[in-house]
Amino acid sequence: SFSDSARWNRFIMESIFALFFLCVTGTHVSCSPGPLEDVVIDRYDIPRVCPREVQTGDFVRYHYNGTFTDGKKFDSSHERGAPFSGQVGLGRLITGLDRGVQGMCVNERRKVTVPPHLAYGSIGAGDVIPADTVLVFDVVLLDIWNTEDKVQTRTLSKPESCKRLAEATDFIRYHYNGTLLNGVPFDSSHSRNGTYDTYVGMGYLIKGMDEGLIGMCVGETRTIIIPPFLAYEEKGYGTVIPSQATLVFEVFMIDLFNPKDDIAVVVKEVPKTCTRKTVVGDYIRYHYNGTFQDGSGFDTSYQRNSTYNTYIGMGYVIQGMDKALQGLCIGEKRRVILPPHMAYGEKGTGDIIPGSAVLVFDIHVIDFHNPKDLIEIKVTSKPKKCNLTSEVDDLIQYRYNCSLMDGTLLYSSDHYEKAPITTLGANKVIEGLDEGLRGMCVGEKRVVIVPPHLGHGENGAKGVPSSAVLHFELELLDLQKGVPDGYMFVWLGDSPDPLFPAMDLNKDLSVPLEEFTAFINIQVVEGTGRLRPGMDADGIIKDMFNNQDRNRDGKIVAEELKLKVEEDSDKARHEEL
Repeated sequence: SFSDSARWNRFIMESIFALFFLCVTGTHVSCSPGPLEDVVIDRYDIPRVCPREVQTGDFVRYHYNGTFTDGKKFDSSHERGAPFSGQVGLGRLITGLDRGVQGMCVNERRKVTVPPHLAYGSIGAGDVIPADTVLVFDVVLLDIWNTEDKVQTRTLSKPESCKRLAEATDFIRYHYNGTLLNGVPFDSSHSRNGTYDTYVGMGYLIKGMDEGLIGMCVGETRTIIIPPFLAYEEKGYGTVIPSQATLVFEVFMIDLFNPKDDIAVVVKEVPKTCTRKTVVGDYIRYHYNGTFQDGSGFDTSYQRNSTYNTYIGMGYVIQGMDKALQGLCIGEKRRVILPPHMAYGEKGTGDIIPGSAVLVFDIHVIDFHNPKDLIEIKVTSKPKKCNLTSEVDDLIQYRYNCSLMDGTLLYSSDHYEKAPITTLGANKVIEGLDEGLRGMCVGEKRVVIVPPHLGHGENGAKGVPSSAVLHFELELLDLQKGVPDGYMFVWLGDSPDPLFPAMDLNKDLSVPLEEFTAFINIQVVEGTGRLRPGMDADGIIKDMFNNQDRNRDGKIVAEELKLKVEEDSDKARHEEL
């Protein structure tokens, strides 16, 4: 009946469709029991990841080997060394291949068997392909793109903080690996051990790369896929990039800046008290860590265990650092970002800093001073009664702590059994300390800041760094008034006149050592004379006696006293003692 016939025809059509579906989807079945009605597809190698399949209107690039069913080869793009490129589904390929490559993934391999009526039909193709011949194409898809495609970007990794994005006119430094869409590499900055450095958005790059780099952070890694018409188009590039090739770049952004950038400063830590800030002409000592924007280090003063010492604003350091070091407090910590035009420029320096590198410095100010600085004195404690103060030639005993300005203790009198004793003005201690100990009362405490030119200078001393500003905590423990350099005894008022009768206590016209000693001690007790402090009094008095006992007979007589005539006066005065 008609209904039975219809069901039979429907069964036949469904069977043919099922067979065609199995062939197209790559299921291994026997697909040639008779004359072929459509292409037969064997998808014998399918990539695990297939983000895109060929559709009508797409452009493709593929390699192929063309054979007859007996395996005889009639054509091969491999042998020509040039893959086939064309558009799918618009009649520019033989119909069988147009159908055979649809649904393919990049790097997929498939065998496409094309019946004659979907190939070269009853005419054939010259002497190469006879009429009514079944053709077998072994195809590997290399590339796929469409005129509607846009640049594709995918972020692979990104730093947690991203304070700045790449914009047009920025200058950037980045590493990249470049491959074709099928994964074949064509170039890599890593292999050259040097970044690619360029302006972005200004036409120095292929259009797709210019677009793909916009919006990247330093430290970000992203994949950029560029269709051929935004890359090297039909011309390709030499022997490494074929015509109409989609390009894939994996980019890692090293740093970026703009030629209009100034230095950027981030204050990390400021001391509670800051009585003074650095200015041009100051000499500064600071520690630093130097890194690039991606965090990799290039230098550190900490590793050398030595500060960096320099004048500020006088051209001894790179321009950006000269500027960044101004306005700092002792103890301040800050991060400074220097664009290349304020650092080492396009050339960089040696093998350490590449050309056009943005530099990041983390700075810790240890101290600074000006070559014109005097000592600074701050009295922290002073007795209510202060009738006697220290001055040049005085013998003093004092307690001290000496530190760097960051608080590092260098040395202390507490480390010794006895506090030091010195004569002021006798070059026994550094100049700044000597000056800082003057004008003090016994029991007074003060803080004295000594600049290096009044301290240990550029050379430093044992345990004291070069050009270090010193912080002294002082306390005066004892004070003995002194005598001028070169003298053992001085009168505190007018000396007796005449002198010898005053010395001759028993009035026998001679003064032995015992009588001379008694006379001098009387002057000291009554406050009319002073012996040099810090020395044995009996020894000093004996030396004084011997100086006057000219004939060494153990006594002084009036004629032995020395008289000195002033060159600028007719008067004579006694300097015997």
